[in-house]
Parts: sequence; structure tokens; C-alpha cells
Amino acid sequence: MARALGPVVMRELPGHERPRERLLNMGERNLSTRELLAILLRTGTSGESALALADRLLAHAGSLRRLAAMSAHELLQLPGVGPAKAAQVKAALELARRLALEPHYERFAVRHPRDVAGLLMGDMRDLDREVFKVLMLDTKHRVIAIETLSVGDLTGTLVHPRELFKDAMRRNSAAVILVHNHPSGDPEPSPDDIDLTRRLVAGGRLLGIEVLDHIIIGDNRYVSLKERGFVDAP
Repeated sequence: MARALGPVVMRELPGHERPRERLLNMGERNLSTRELLAILLRTGTSGESALALADRLLAHAGSLRRLAAMSAHELLQLPGVGPAKAAQVKAALELARRLALEPHYERFAVRHPRDVAGLLMGDMRDLDREVFKVLMLDTKHRVIAIETLSVGDLTGTLVHPRELFKDAMRRNSAAVILVHNHPSGDPEPSPDDIDLTRRLVAGGRLLGIEVLDHIIIGDNRYVSLKERGFVDAP
């Protein structure tokens, strides 16, 4: 009697069809997104394979980019996703994000606000809370490092000037550029944004570290507070 059809179990697939074996034999670039995600998940559930679970996660998110934007807490709400799977997926996607960002800013020279927007727009435009970053620059305005200074709640963020300039001095930065996002998608500066910028410019002047600009990132838009006249010209 033929065996009743049921969920596909990964170990029952022929070797050449299993994602892990396909990656080792053919290279990761030849695997589909669902196969790569299935490798991260490692196992499925009692009712579905890792491939089926990967399909369901991608369908729920709508795209890989939206999946990357989901928090670990949001992933945990999905059937079949426990703490281990949520942590594995988030860790892998965060490593990919950092790897994609790293080569772009290593000794990248900033000449215009659009250079900063181009560097960080993809990383910050879809965040659901305010994140404040600082670009640390050498004397030729090449990027030494990009540090996250603070992450806010859903309504705002808190920036400590002491931490900003401590990190800048530790890295021997000649100048810095401030960057934060507006989760609403509207990059227009608030009165608090303007006040903070003026205070940080004044603090940097006392320490000999020039604050060149403060860029606010929105949804595919940005505002330069230097261009708006809120940062003193060098």
C-alpha cells in the first residue's frame, strides 16, 4: 500500500534537493531566498518542513526587506517560531545588514549631505523608532566609523552629548555628522531637533570637534540642518 502523502520532511528529501547540501555543492548564490531561510531555521514544525515554514514567513512579511524589519518579538508571534529560530533569523539578517554597510563607509569621503543620505537611507528609512547615529570623520572628512548613539522608544530618542563626544575623542575624530530618522517618514526638523543641534554644535566647538551637519532621514527624503542654516558654517 502506498504511503499517505504528508508534510515534506527535510531528511526524506533526496540529498541533492536539501538546501544545506545544495549550498555546499552549488554555492550559496545558487539557492533561493526560501532555501537560505530554511537553512537558518534548521527545522520546521510537526506539521511542516523548514522550507514550508520559510515560505510562510516570507509570505507573512511580504518581502525579505520587511522580514528584516520585523522585531524578534514580532517573529515570536508567528506559529512555529520560537526564541531560537527568532534569534537565528534576526542575528543573520543583522550580520548581513552590517556587512552591506561596512564597505560603503570605510574611508568614504563626505562632500555633501546627499552623500550621508545615500549612505544611511536604506538602513534607517524603515525603522519604527528614532535612532541617533554619528558619523566620525578624519581631517579629510573621510568616515572613520558610524556609531549608534541611542535608540528611542516609539515616540522619541534621548541623546547624551557626553557619550557623543567621548566616542569622537576616543577615535581621534576631527569632525562629526549627526544623523537620526523620523519614523513618520517626514524629515522636517522639530524645535527639539533644532535646539539639540545648536547645543551639540556649541559643545563640539568647546572640544575642538566640528559638528558639520545634522541630517534627518525620512521615507526616501532627508533634511540637512546645515542647509537650513541651523549649523554654523565652518
